[in-house]
Amino acid sequence: MHLNRRQFVATGSFALFAATLRAEAKNCPFRLAVIADEIGSDFEHSCHIAANDFGLSWIEVRDVNGKNITKLNEQETADAKKILAKYNLKVTDAGTPLFKSNFPGAPLSKDGGTKDATKIPKDLSDQFELLEAAIAAARNFGTDRIRCFDFWRIEDAAPFRKDMDAALDKAATIAGKQKMVLILENEMACNTGSGKEAAATLSRVTNPSLMLNWDPGNSGSFPGDVPYPDDYNALPKKRIGHMHVKSVSRNPEGSKRPFQWEPVGKGLIDWTGQLKALKRDGYRYGVSLETHWNSGPGTTKAEIKESSTRISMAGLKQCLKDAGIDC
Repeated sequence: MHLNRRQFVATGSFALFAATLRAEAKNCPFRLAVIADEIGSDFEHSCHIAANDFGLSWIEVRDVNGKNITKLNEQETADAKKILAKYNLKVTDAGTPLFKSNFPGAPLSKDGGTKDATKIPKDLSDQFELLEAAIAAARNFGTDRIRCFDFWRIEDAAPFRKDMDAALDKAATIAGKQKMVLILENEMACNTGSGKEAAATLSRVTNPSLMLNWDPGNSGSFPGDVPYPDDYNALPKKRIGHMHVKSVSRNPEGSKRPFQWEPVGKGLIDWTGQLKALKRDGYRYGVSLETHWNSGPGTTKAEIKESSTRISMAGLKQCLKDAGIDC
């Protein structure tokens, strides 16, 4: 049974509409999700939209009411879990900022948010403390996946690459002993940014508790990069442990900003082809909308953010349909 939004509003059948969407999603080969705070800062409102408007059974938790999942106290965690239970939502992963930091001894990164070299940590002790908090948060929210990065991007990472890889391996070993998996996001502001760099990092760090959070949109921000099919074909498929969905286009050469975000379904990412390939290759983990594009209709930032995510989710659902995938 399919209801469009006009029929939905006309009937007022909120429960029926949500149940219909969830029934269709049972056939989905992936854990179709959205990052909660990409909808808005109100966690319950985001969960309501994810479950009742998007028909999702999964959600990615990064920030809860403006606070990262690793920083929630016991009461905040309990309250968030009650909200998730209310909307029958399961958590794909803990969206933490692990290793989104300057690397000790390396030059100051232009992407690191500080111009003060004295703020570069002397060691990674604070990051490994964050890892422990991330493991606890993931366990509290019923997921075995923890998002991480590999340090703010520097012009020449080669002299530090061995030590960076060792840090990833050590963290993955610690996570693995707790039955957790680190999912390394290819992030353009970090040293593993493109699909090619992701393939290289995975080839060096073979720890099975380190998988990839494959983000074609981030990879597409690099000039000349072809996220799908080129980058995807070079990735070890069995080590993709999570997906972020967003789209991007490139600005003309010489522009102040080399790229700009787009709604899913527009831009240079072939999401229909990518989703079809994921199904073909037996991928079964999270496919999570990380909107980033914020040019939807609205008069306030909150309205624009929500409307933009609604538009991109509609684009994602259309790409799934075009790929012959029932989600």
